Amino acid sequence: MKSALFALALTALAFPAWAQDNHAGHGAAAAEEAPSTAAFRAANMSMHENMDMEYTGNADVDFLRGMIPHHKGAVAMAKVVLEYGSDPEVKKLAEDIIAAQEKEIAFMLDWLAKHPQ
Repeated sequence: MKSALFALALTALAFPAWAQDNHAGHGAAAAEEAPSTAAFRAANMSMHENMDMEYTGNADVDFLRGMIPHHKGAVAMAKVVLEYGSDPEVKKLAEDIIAAQEKEIAFMLDWLAKHPQ
């Protein structure tokens, strides 16, 4: 009997949160996603898909092969800031990130070309 009452109490406590979550999406579903959010989502999805790779067992190779899409994701996100952002300091940081990440991507691609697997 005690366990049944405990379960009922837990259900009663959880119901308001469930109802709120279930109801919360009504207005949001009708509103369109901001273009910058859609661009960030696309960059993130692409980065994670490309980071899902077959591992070779060579730590150097696997590190670089995983970091290339990671860096490309950072470049893509920085480009979203350049297109949609408004803060000059954040945009400057985005420009710096693009320059640094592209230089590192070039190094990693060159290294992988010199060390074929």
